[in-house]
Amino acid sequence: MKKILALIMAMVLVLSLGACGAKEETPATTAAAAAEEVAETEAARPHFDKLTLEFVPSKDADVIIAGTANLPELVKAEMANLGYDIDEVDITVGTSYDATGEAMSAGTIDIGWLPGGTYALYSDDTEVILTATRNGLSNDSENPADWNGEENATRKDGPQVTYYRSLIYATPSAYGQELAAKVNAGEALTWEDLDKATWAVQKTSSSAGYIYPTMWLMENYDGKKISDLSNVVPLDSGYGTAFSYAAAEQVDIIVCYADGRNDYEASWMLPVDQQDETGKQGMGRSDSIWNELNVIGVTDGIYNDTVAISKESQYYTPELIEALQNCFINIINTEEGKAIFDVYSHTGYAVAQDSDYDGARAALALVS
Repeated sequence: MKKILALIMAMVLVLSLGACGAKEETPATTAAAAAEEVAETEAARPHFDKLTLEFVPSKDADVIIAGTANLPELVKAEMANLGYDIDEVDITVGTSYDATGEAMSAGTIDIGWLPGGTYALYSDDTEVILTATRNGLSNDSENPADWNGEENATRKDGPQVTYYRSLIYATPSAYGQELAAKVNAGEALTWEDLDKATWAVQKTSSSAGYIYPTMWLMENYDGKKISDLSNVVPLDSGYGTAFSYAAAEQVDIIVCYADGRNDYEASWMLPVDQQDETGKQGMGRSDSIWNELNVIGVTDGIYNDTVAISKESQYYTPELIEALQNCFINIINTEEGKAIFDVYSHTGYAVAQDSDYDGARAALALVS
């Protein structure tokens, strides 16, 4: 028994001496170690001085800038959640579709919102990362007369789609009304009918404003193109100018994406010295845009707009691409994000790959 007690006391003594020799961690020591770990983590995070984003002028530049005013802070916050520190996010609107493509090719713009045709033209120097989805329209008829009149006013309440159409519109000009009357009576327009009209079109890389209307002409008029028309007014400043030309009866035909009349419905009948709630200038018409701007042609479906990154950007990496994909998908899935991207009628984003736009390349080659 004595031997057992002695052994127990010896073990207690050894344990006590070990405890006395152990280093005690103080709260200050723990806090310093944690701070050091945070500092090391922060130092390892990618840091950008400025990320540049640019939109093409498919809407008025003032409308786009106003509609996306909160986007920089959302991008900075979301990218921070994804492990990237960005000091500044700068948003601009290109002077034309090609100007944005050229800026991305040069690496002076990091991220661009490009239509499919513009992306196809500049895809050697850019890479698509996302495709936009949007609400389909209540009307998707290929018969132009089905789009005309107040009773056929389109609503943006269809299912989510990855394509849209371009429409060829006859304006309220005297000759535009003649063309609309023939179509609404079920008569087919001849090449001579169209060639007598004055057309307003966008730059040649615009899917809805040039490429697909050209394909529509080629399919229906023995291969003839916009470049074969006698009276064409090329526009550099976007669709707002096209609608103002239409309202002023300065041209007979304009071409635009299918929900264009929705976007200019309010400003169409406002006095010219007023603006609608989005900042569009009033156009002074006295009748509804649905009655006055009649569809005379409907193109095939156009694959949706892209979000693309410049391959010449100093930040171009596979890791950044994945982060940006998650960033914009997460943002547009919020109510604030939906309101921002509504300026482009985008309601969602899906991860995209370059081959998705092979059809756009084929279309571009066809009309070149």
